[in-house]
Amino acid sequence: MPTQTPRLAVLDGLRFAAAAAVLVYHFVAVNHHAWGERTSTSLPGAQAVTAYGSFGVQLFFVVSGFVILMTAWGRDVRGFVASRAGRLFPAYWASVLLTVVLLALVVPGRRDVDLPQAAANLTMVQRAFGIPDLEAVYWTLWSELRFYVLVGVLVAVGLTRARVLAFVVLWPVAGAIATQTGSELLATVLVAPDAPLFAGGMVLYLLTRERRSPVLWLALTLNVLLGAALSGRIQSGRIENSTDVVVSPTAWWVAIVVCFALVAAATLTPLARVSWGWLTALGALTYPLYLVHSSWGRWVIESVHPYLSRAATLAVAVAVCLALAWVIHRAVERPLGPRLRHALDRDLRRDLDRPSHAAAAAGSAQGEPVAAR
Repeated sequence: MPTQTPRLAVLDGLRFAAAAAVLVYHFVAVNHHAWGERTSTSLPGAQAVTAYGSFGVQLFFVVSGFVILMTAWGRDVRGFVASRAGRLFPAYWASVLLTVVLLALVVPGRRDVDLPQAAANLTMVQRAFGIPDLEAVYWTLWSELRFYVLVGVLVAVGLTRARVLAFVVLWPVAGAIATQTGSELLATVLVAPDAPLFAGGMVLYLLTRERRSPVLWLALTLNVLLGAALSGRIQSGRIENSTDVVVSPTAWWVAIVVCFALVAAATLTPLARVSWGWLTALGALTYPLYLVHSSWGRWVIESVHPYLSRAATLAVAVAVCLALAWVIHRAVERPLGPRLRHALDRDLRRDLDRPSHAAAAAGSAQGEPVAAR
């Protein structure tokens, strides 16, 4: 049975804050023409600040490292796979379908999308086949999915403190070596750019169980430093390619350190005991909000801005995206997530039980109890 852990409401709030930061980054900071002109022209002062909302992605990854290890602890592979599939796919499928509706029916011709691309996107592994994402934000799901596979392998081997500790130290270093040596396949499998963020989040979970371990604190420090040096630099490049903001090395180092510090505060301090229900409610909207905000929010801005002020337009776009997220959560995630999880768990359990049934039948056929063998 999985270890029962109290709900970390502040961590839920952090997840929502990360999604909100990315949303504002896409709506306000990224240079696009949804406002009728380049964002850098229409909102120059706001762009310089909201560009740093892009680091909400790195905050997501640190939180994910914590939550996924917490979810996996005490589970077998069957339970872990069923849990992750039930959590990820219903809202994701809804997001893909909503994007197809937008591009094919609401604003046809804005961007080419065909049935094979849409169908491939339903798998969440379209990037492995060189098929473009329907939504730009799906790149983070590809990173998350590869991280889940690595954790699944670790679960199959057996989760112990020593194995997890070795994993969180060696994995990011191996990913960095693969990148430096030009081993693209290995770097892809190891999620090299973001490995320190996921690994650091995993260390933070271990620290909730053993807070005075100097080895764990050293492992956390290693991943913070690697995360700032590698993932922070890469994310700053993405910001500079999408906005007119130049991110200094000091700024990206501070951003990554803040990401780790926020998750540490939410999980290792008295904030971990906060149980405000509204934070949990916001946390429930995080994933669907992140999935649908990009294309739908931009369409709302393009449609409304000619008639409303910039502030009012932004408020309407955020409200529409929150409403879509709420509908997906209530109409898709809540009813379908548990059903998918239970169905997968039951089916995988049957597959795992089959060998023992076959052995029992063989033993009976030979007139010999299996236990006697």
